[in-house]
Amino acid sequence: FEGTARVANQAQTYLPLLLLAAVVIIYLVLGILYESYIHPLTILSTLPSAGVGALLALLIFQIEFSLIAFIGVMLLIGVVKKNAIIMIDFAIQLQRNENLSPHDAITKACLLRFRPIMMTTMGAILGALPLAIGVGEGYELRQPLGVSIVGGLVVSQALTLYTTPVIYLYLDRFGDWCARQWHRFHPGAHPVPPASVPAE
Repeated sequence: FEGTARVANQAQTYLPLLLLAAVVIIYLVLGILYESYIHPLTILSTLPSAGVGALLALLIFQIEFSLIAFIGVMLLIGVVKKNAIIMIDFAIQLQRNENLSPHDAITKACLLRFRPIMMTTMGAILGALPLAIGVGEGYELRQPLGVSIVGGLVVSQALTLYTTPVIYLYLDRFGDWCARQWHRFHPGAHPVPPASVPAE
């Protein structure tokens, strides 16, 4: 590759690193927000389904995974993560403010946050649908963006409504187990609070 083609080829080699950096930054910000090492993993667990959905949609419509499609995947990270935050943030607040168990908190969060999650997801899907259909001048450039967004949102929404509460419960139990082990091997140290309880 030479000239512009060489620059474009070099740029694509850095795309995996860019995606990894975005995930790491998201984890750090969420960890600071929730004062927990565990709950950010619950939110990040929704990202693989979005990526798989985007790739499946591109494969079904026989569209190449280009730089534009990668931009669509990056947009998916924000939208899908936001859906998980709506649910998990509310469950954490219920545990801290109303002293609910993790099971009761995530159950109530699922019931009360279902409509906002579906409304924002449908809004994003309908907004990207004209791009995915591919009409107008130069639609070949925009179509991978729309197809990746629509495919990723459809698959992730269908899966994460069921998987996110389960992962939340299991990771909460894992956080409690880690806290007990820390207190067991460090009896004189300040105990590490469970994942669902704010630090003193």
